Amino acid sequence: MYFYVPTKIYSERDCVKKYASQWAGLGKKALIVTGKSSAHNGALKDVTAALKEQKTEYIVFDETEVNPSVEQVMHLRGLGLLEKVDFVIGIGGGSPMDAAKAAALMIAQPDKEAAYLYEKGDDTALPVVEVPTTCGTGSEATPYAILTVHERRIKASLPHRVFPVFSLVDGKYLLGIGKDTLIDTAVDALGHLVESYVNVNATPFTHMLCEYGMHIWNDNKKVLIGANRTVEECDALLLASTLAGMAIAHTGTALPHGLSYYLTYEKGIPHGRAVGYFLPGYLAAAGPLVKKQVLHLIGFPDIQYFTAFLHKLIGPMQVEDALIAKAVQGLMENESKLRNVPYRVTEDILYQICSSAPGCSIK
Repeated sequence: MYFYVPTKIYSERDCVKKYASQWAGLGKKALIVTGKSSAHNGALKDVTAALKEQKTEYIVFDETEVNPSVEQVMHLRGLGLLEKVDFVIGIGGGSPMDAAKAAALMIAQPDKEAAYLYEKGDDTALPVVEVPTTCGTGSEATPYAILTVHERRIKASLPHRVFPVFSLVDGKYLLGIGKDTLIDTAVDALGHLVESYVNVNATPFTHMLCEYGMHIWNDNKKVLIGANRTVEECDALLLASTLAGMAIAHTGTALPHGLSYYLTYEKGIPHGRAVGYFLPGYLAAAGPLVKKQVLHLIGFPDIQYFTAFLHKLIGPMQVEDALIAKAVQGLMENESKLRNVPYRVTEDILYQICSSAPGCSIK
């Protein structure tokens, strides 16, 4: 048995303010990495108020790209060095939180070129604080950062492991996000739960996290269909996401995530939505016993009901056959994803997973 999540995670109302004396004292000046939405959901206001109260200086970068690129991380590295920051705060969904980790790594490695992001080596990074405002990425509990690599026309995870020092998880920030963002990120969290459960690296501890996370997800999935949401439902969905992050910190993700990167890069399909297309097929390929266990945990009687639910939620997968072929070939060469799968992966199995996507019209 092995379990290691060194991040101090506070999951409660107003935790940004309540624990400011701990996280805001990580350094003398912070680089805040975020997007425009954090100005509207209250997260940026809470973080900057806490920093001011603790007399900690900060600079705000609020132009994080959706699916941040290597180039943007290097820009953040330059900004951080220029401003002499000594810790980094990510506020938002997976894009700002992952960019914050990658920037913290590169600021601590001022003599390295951009290529170092994808080279194995020293993982020394500035301290990182994460404040999630969506319910999908789980980046607040993982060491991973995923960037867009334009040179390779793909999204790819860094080999470096950068765990946050503190993560401050408060569901109130989800009240202001749009319905599509809520759906896309919640489906991403479900992908983490399913891919971690059906995984060669799974342990009783990760199964425990996944089972509890899937139970919570099931109890609150009606929010994704309905028009309204309560703060308690937001708390629950965000908790499920954090639990899923804790699980994939040990297991990694598998085929649905690997396939999704091609759809996101080439077609601009949101990450969580792209992951969701491949979940029914991935689960079906795992075998009848595991399939039955997972479907029971997420509240579906069979794979057809699950596929129909996803179809209603995220719509049909409408991509060209050529892109699916590219994704299949690329994944067959992606050892980091293949080695996590607890069954033998062939091109035929990957095509079956793709053809099982909601509304798929692959020939």
